[in-house]
Amino acid sequence: MSEIRQLIADERHELATLLKDLSPEQWDAPSLCEGWRVREVVAHLTAPYRHSTARIVLELIKSGGRMNPMLDRLARRDATEHTPAELADCLAANVNHPWKPPGDGFQAALSHDVIHGLDITVALGIDRRVPVERVGVVLAGMNPKTLKFFNVDLTGIQLRATDLDWSYGTGSQVISAPAADLLLKVCGRSVPGPLN
Repeated sequence: MSEIRQLIADERHELATLLKDLSPEQWDAPSLCEGWRVREVVAHLTAPYRHSTARIVLELIKSGGRMNPMLDRLARRDATEHTPAELADCLAANVNHPWKPPGDGFQAALSHDVIHGLDITVALGIDRRVPVERVGVVLAGMNPKTLKFFNVDLTGIQLRATDLDWSYGTGSQVISAPAADLLLKVCGRSVPGPLN
């Protein structure tokens, strides 16, 4: 458990450091999260450190129990109420925060941070390589439920990482790519290149 907590802390620290160097234009640029700029992604990433569980439950009730609309509303509101510097500082101050997605473990927390970090850096064209060890932990948790959550259909497709001993699926169409690119694929992100 302590190993994955360290991976989470390292990912948050590196992402927070990167965010502090972004220009105002980059903070307002689109991310890979559809409809969100970089600032909404960071507001979403840091929401668990700024809002109590009781507050999140109240916000969920306001959204009629619909999780995605609640998360979207909260991210948009928080992105306007906090400056980029405040959002980056919030992430930096919480690298060791024990937050986990409800009902999940620390692997899911790492997934959350890695995926949203890629949503930012890939969209901005920043050549940041998430250490393959972290991506491997995230990919190890992929399953049919994950694909359903992201509305991804891999029927007839087998994914194979070129920088990690990982594959998924048994289809005759083989897609080989770096693990981080495959992670974006299974998360339904639209990225340039042959993965779409």
